[in-house]
Amino acid sequence: MNDLPIYLDYNATTPVDPLVALAMQPWLGERFGNPSSAHPYGEEAKAAVEMARAEVAALIGGRPGDMIFCGSATEANNLAIFGVARALRGERRHLVTSAVEHPSVMQPMRWLETEGWQLTVLPVDATGRVRMEAAAQAIRRDTALVSVMLANNETGTMQPILEIAALAHAHGALMHVDAAQAAGKIPVDVHDLCADLLTLAGHKFYAPKGVGALYVREGTPILPIMAGANHERGLRPGTENVPHIVALGMAARLAQEDLVREAARLQALRDALHERLVIAIPGLLLNGHPTERLPNTLNLSFPGVAGWQLLAATLEIAASTGSACHAGGQTVSDVLAAMSVSQEQALGALRLSLGRFTTEAEIDGAANALINAWRDLTSTAGN
Repeated sequence: MNDLPIYLDYNATTPVDPLVALAMQPWLGERFGNPSSAHPYGEEAKAAVEMARAEVAALIGGRPGDMIFCGSATEANNLAIFGVARALRGERRHLVTSAVEHPSVMQPMRWLETEGWQLTVLPVDATGRVRMEAAAQAIRRDTALVSVMLANNETGTMQPILEIAALAHAHGALMHVDAAQAAGKIPVDVHDLCADLLTLAGHKFYAPKGVGALYVREGTPILPIMAGANHERGLRPGTENVPHIVALGMAARLAQEDLVREAARLQALRDALHERLVIAIPGLLLNGHPTERLPNTLNLSFPGVAGWQLLAATLEIAASTGSACHAGGQTVSDVLAAMSVSQEQALGALRLSLGRFTTEAEIDGAANALINAWRDLTSTAGN
């Protein structure tokens, strides 16, 4: 384990917290009941699911009865978009989203567009925030759903959700918020955001992969997108994944208990890393909003090198680039392209995302490794 690189890719996924693993362990063994069974095994499992439902709801200021457990945030996003579209297809035929959404939002929207729905994709400014004048013009009387993420997974930029929701509700539209990247990192409250639907991903805040949740405000028109038994208010058929749901509940409880202090700690570490790199690397550029940004996220463009080259030369860290490699070369991230970042800047981007187990020593080590690798690469290029 000591030979592994410093992990700075917490926005991709988080390790399962040991307390979360401990909480779910019994439900992988002797506590194996089906929550729908009317005997002690089933009743015990049902009670555990409902406790977790309350813990997850508390993380976002919602009611337990409004939480629907899903297999992932992708499934939750699909249920929100397709479910609302099914419920409102005879009344409204217009959808609104932003240009920086996760594929699990953008692709369902595009799919509905092929089926005759009208879709407006809102542009963003150079920091990655939705242009509010465009939102004001786009949202209209026949808009069924507006779906905008709370915080971007690549840049950490946070959106003005309350203002967008106010526009949506003024026109009778529903507001869906993909909070997969934000929940557990910053305070999230469905009432403060005026969200009708809100998505969570367990593996983004130290629960296992394969579990998520969708908040559906009471009275929101939505229909299931799968057929089966009457689980999860009839919206998500399938026997509940009790071990992972218990884990999600514990992860939500741990996140809420330490949310403010941990956010401040991560922001201090992130800013220290940024400062070290800015001082040592002339021309280093920040991608994303300078202040309205997740406290753990640092997306930087390194001058004179491609992000993948820098990562390949920095074996001491594990992080992500802002571009995708293909057989014919590289393409820039859709998010950075939507922000009108130049191709050179986008290709030089790295996303460094910190988390619960990141230490000061690791930040020092990462800074040294990146600086040394950048200097080696640019001096070689100069020769």
